Amino acid sequence: MGIKMHIMDEIYDYDGSQISSLWAYQMFGIQADSVVAFRGQCDVQIAHMIDLEDKRENESIVSADMLHFIIEHFDSTDLKLIYTRQRLFTALVAETLFSMGIMTKREGDDLFVNGKKLTVSIASTSAVSQKIHFGINVSHDFYGNLKECGIAAEKARQLLEDITGRYIKEMEDIEGDLRKSRPLDVV
Repeated sequence: MGIKMHIMDEIYDYDGSQISSLWAYQMFGIQADSVVAFRGQCDVQIAHMIDLEDKRENESIVSADMLHFIIEHFDSTDLKLIYTRQRLFTALVAETLFSMGIMTKREGDDLFVNGKKLTVSIASTSAVSQKIHFGINVSHDFYGNLKECGIAAEKARQLLEDITGRYIKEMEDIEGDLRKSRPLDVV
């Protein structure tokens, strides 16, 4: 079936509710693995906070302008697998930014630029799927952002497409490799 890509043209704000299972199906009728990408504000409400450490410390996850990626996979509900996919996605974002001349440092699922945190991300599972939210600051008064890196706001849509396309290609390559590898101890 493959992974479906949906890039939203309109501004859409992220509040954390989009990490719920089947959000892409409810919003866009996408009944498959998917990456929905959009640009908008970020203000994660405590009720939607997944990271218990952030919740316990009453952290705020807020940005006036961010690129958002909502990823959903239905092939597993394994938490370790979705955290691995989240790290892969983070590395692919770093590769994409590097190709644009932006050097980042990855620490787990976070990217930093010039010592300032550039991204936010969370991964989790439900009874039916695995979900990732990944956000990149376009502009921010305190945290790292694309504007400070010299990326014009007009390039945001292209960046949404490039990163999403890179992730989908990587997932398709992995699926292809699964279908050509013989099991161990089989001659």
